[in-house]
Amino acid sequence: MGMLLERFQVPMLFVSVLCIFIATAVSFETQRVTLDVQDSLVVMDNGILQLTLSKPQGRIIAIKYNGIDNLLKLSRGGDNLGGYWDVVWNYPGSGHIGVLEILEGTEFKIIVETENQVEVSFKRYWNASLQNTAHLNTDIRYIMLRGVSGFYTYSIFEHEKSCPAIDISEARVAFKPNGDRFHYMVISDNKKKEMPAEIDRQQPRGEQLAYKEAVLLTDPIETELKGEVDDKYQYSLDHKNNRVHGWISDNPSTGFWIITPSYESKTGGPLKQDLTSHTGPTSLAVFIGDHYVGSDIHFSLQDGEYWKKTLGPVFIYLNSNSNQNHSGSARDHLWDNAKAQMQKEVDRWPYEFPASEEFLKSNQRGSVTGRLSIYDRYSNTSDKLADFPYVGLALPGKPGSWQAEYKGYQFWTRADANGYFTINNIIPGNYSLYAWVPGIVGDFMHNVAISITTGKILCSKIDLGALTFEHPRAGPTLWEIGVPDRSAAEFFIPDTNPKYVNKLYIKDEKYRQYGLWERYTDLYPKDDLVYKVGTSNYKKDWFYAHVTRKVGEEYYTTTWQIKFNLNNAQKNSSYMLRVAIATSHMSRLEVRVNDPNGKAHFRTNVFGGGNGITEDRHNSSWSKQHEHGWTKNVASDSVSVSFF
Repeated sequence: MGMLLERFQVPMLFVSVLCIFIATAVSFETQRVTLDVQDSLVVMDNGILQLTLSKPQGRIIAIKYNGIDNLLKLSRGGDNLGGYWDVVWNYPGSGHIGVLEILEGTEFKIIVETENQVEVSFKRYWNASLQNTAHLNTDIRYIMLRGVSGFYTYSIFEHEKSCPAIDISEARVAFKPNGDRFHYMVISDNKKKEMPAEIDRQQPRGEQLAYKEAVLLTDPIETELKGEVDDKYQYSLDHKNNRVHGWISDNPSTGFWIITPSYESKTGGPLKQDLTSHTGPTSLAVFIGDHYVGSDIHFSLQDGEYWKKTLGPVFIYLNSNSNQNHSGSARDHLWDNAKAQMQKEVDRWPYEFPASEEFLKSNQRGSVTGRLSIYDRYSNTSDKLADFPYVGLALPGKPGSWQAEYKGYQFWTRADANGYFTINNIIPGNYSLYAWVPGIVGDFMHNVAISITTGKILCSKIDLGALTFEHPRAGPTLWEIGVPDRSAAEFFIPDTNPKYVNKLYIKDEKYRQYGLWERYTDLYPKDDLVYKVGTSNYKKDWFYAHVTRKVGEEYYTTTWQIKFNLNNAQKNSSYMLRVAIATSHMSRLEVRVNDPNGKAHFRTNVFGGGNGITEDRHNSSWSKQHEHGWTKNVASDSVSVSFF
């Protein structure tokens, strides 16, 4: 958590293997790629799979593979089925949640057509007659390569100076696999399970809980799922971990995967979480998303503001298994193969084959190297090497501003044990260099702007040399609750109510269980949490989220106390309390000293809108910073805290 008390000299007091895969990237002679353009359809085929797209809209109608005519659920009329790109947008200042719009082209164009590659474009130019559509030009691309078991998709968004203002809360590519075939979902090594059918989420088979996304399965088709909670937020991942996820069909043994080789075009940096796959079946690649943060990360473009960005590409990978005898083993082989393919895609990044000039190739990108060390004047006389810090480039801003950055690209790496780092494949532009170190308070930002430029032959290669991150300490640490690692995993996370269990999270990542916020009232029915420094253990005694107490249908403010003694309190000295908040929803923080009912020494305005507590979030890249006339809370860590 990184809540700590320090002393500094200012006159003031403040406390606060058997498997045979059919058609992966194969080495034997393969069929050439063909393109069949019809009146209302476009069909791409490489002999391994066949991709059918609507013309000129660019929606994916069918994917034929492994003897299956269509891996996707067939779209009917206006249903959001098949595969498509979409945005959630609104008019600035409207105050409404936003309109979901499936992006459809009005112009079709063949970009590349050879025996080794086909790339097609579905483009739409915004004009004044399209007032009720997103104020953007969009170019949706699909690529099929020879001998490759899958296809690539990316999109180019452009807001011209003639386009009106627009707010965007989400932009993504979505797929709806056929639910009659795909029942088993995998998003990581320890998150894979048989999933409910879409009908299981509807009455009378399912009971909606506190919000529509969370459903208690009361009479599912698969009886082993009875009594579990299904909630799409339970399957979110950090951008840095969201590389491959998808679905498996057992008959025939087939895998459908979304592989994201780079998150450079996603908003919010490496720790921003977003949705992956969930009941539907549904699989997503989210590039712009406000989940867990709220309006602070909404994409806002003003009247006359020019902006352009390439989202992706992502790879839709298909694999199959000839061993049908043991479904568990077959599933594991499909997943292992998908992970191996993911690593191949990561190693190939940036791709050389996309034809758009907007997607820059490796010889058009730059690099930055350096070495980061830590200086803490209260514990070291010389610089300390930073142990595996996160170092990245994002648009210029303030320390930590990368967390809510949404217009540009971000490029991140982890330094080695000696603090050395190299950031490769940087798109030309102006950046600030940011860093944070697990276990160290605060955010680092290099005080010199970095400009990546491209020449006729090579792009910039910049060596920043030695960089020093001065620990933002006001004085020696007197006490500390938690660890400043942008995670609340070290705090007390209660067992879920047995009525609301998801079996995936009984031992690991317990914070993702539904309804944990209600457990605070069970544990503290009348009196609130009291933490005694020197006696209490934050692993057992500090509830992972600060929530309200519900009594009947009423909610009541809760006040937590931290009790400690300053046996050697120095007169004419000040003490600083640092508090880091990961996420909040319409909340206010107040701090009082010695008198719980007295006047607040520090009080924030109402802030936050990410609804993170109900989205089962224990950590976040988002740390709220507060400024006050005589003190500053440095947002150094991410603790899942909601104040109401």
